[in-house]
Amino acid sequence: MNPYLDLYLTFARIGVCTFGGGYAMLPILQREVVENRHWATEDELMDYYAIGQCTPGVIAVNTSTFIGCKTHGILGGIAATAGMITPSLIIITIIAAFIQQFAHLAVVQHAFAGIRIAVCALVLQSVWKMAKKGVVDVPTSVILLVTFAAVAFFGVSPVVMVVIAAAAGIIIGMIRRKRA
Repeated sequence: MNPYLDLYLTFARIGVCTFGGGYAMLPILQREVVENRHWATEDELMDYYAIGQCTPGVIAVNTSTFIGCKTHGILGGIAATAGMITPSLIIITIIAAFIQQFAHLAVVQHAFAGIRIAVCALVLQSVWKMAKKGVVDVPTSVILLVTFAAVAFFGVSPVVMVVIAAAAGIIIGMIRRKRA
């Protein structure tokens, strides 16, 4: 199969299952990209995810672009990105055309309530996986807790906390190297 078509179709399959945004799709992405296709390691995927969160745009799209570029250059990035967004464009266009006619129905409201709960579970699973990989010692635990508290309780911008966490990681790494 053409590698660009393979990237497109793989990310289109992932994209069609991506309810709830980038965090919810992490388990699907991890299974397909890391376990089945071996296009990235689990650590690389977490790095792409982290970079995808720090760059403008949608995490899922950014991550697919990184993986496509890694495997097949710029054209691979374009193919993976196109695959990731195609299902969303089709589905949202259909929903937008009909949502006003059905949004008031109790069955639709109950379906949305159920979907929100399922998405919460998927997001929690992604957070758990990322925490197991990223929070490995006391300094990373402190970064996690300080970042969470700053954003959740004090309204600090997530962008500011990402920059501070990156700086803290660099400083911790330099101190560790100096000790070694």
